Amino acid sequence: MASATPTPTEYIQHHLTNLQGTFAGGQVNVDSVVMGWGLGAIVFGILFMLSRGVKQDGVPGKAQAFFELLYDFVDSQVKDMFHGDRRWIVSVAFTVFVWILVMNSVKFIPVDAIAWFTEHVLHIHNWKPVPTADLNTTLAISLSVIVLVMIESVKAKGLGGYVHELTMTPFHGGNIIAKIVLLPINFLFQMIELLSKPLSLALRLFGNMYAGEVIFLLISLLAAAGIGGVIGGALLHAGWAIFHILVVPLQAFIFMMLTGVYLAMAHEHH
Repeated sequence: MASATPTPTEYIQHHLTNLQGTFAGGQVNVDSVVMGWGLGAIVFGILFMLSRGVKQDGVPGKAQAFFELLYDFVDSQVKDMFHGDRRWIVSVAFTVFVWILVMNSVKFIPVDAIAWFTEHVLHIHNWKPVPTADLNTTLAISLSVIVLVMIESVKAKGLGGYVHELTMTPFHGGNIIAKIVLLPINFLFQMIELLSKPLSLALRLFGNMYAGEVIFLLISLLAAAGIGGVIGGALLHAGWAIFHILVVPLQAFIFMMLTGVYLAMAHEHH
């Protein structure tokens, strides 16, 4: 933060402005990349160490038991929507759930504590700590999921079968002329459906995380109103944080469920 007392607008803009850099001729939100990949590396590094440290007597430790319980939960959700070999789908859904849950959980760290650390210790003025409050992050994850859906569709139906689905459904022609006429219409409908999936995934997660971040900042501004504002802000902050105990895992759960649904739908034949 600057030495002068910032206005409410400057305060909010400071916390919601990304640290940007350049890569391959384009702009990159460095904070979102570092936080997203860093948190992912930490949590999946922990999972890897837990998997390597399985006890010989078959009795899991507390951390291992927790993640096994989490994995079984994801597996049970996928089992209800897909009845084939679901190991790949469960792995993707579990990865998405844990990664998004960890990134969302950064919201529980007070925004001014992170800003103080980045400003005074790292000497970085702008640092937006919640990766999922950045549309670039949620859109990148969503597009990755849709690419996996397309790959899974080709694996399940073959390249010819997938192309047939894209061009011959939802409208079926009774003869070759009708099929040729309906082909661009079918393809347009399929592209709209395909593109709507990553957009809905990305915008839902981003909207909830960004809005929650803004409300946290607005509540923090109450501290400028004196002792009454400090007390009232603390109570509101605690209440909003408690509410986010539900929102944070819920958004990760919804993203995970839709990922599983889309991957399961890739195996359906039309």
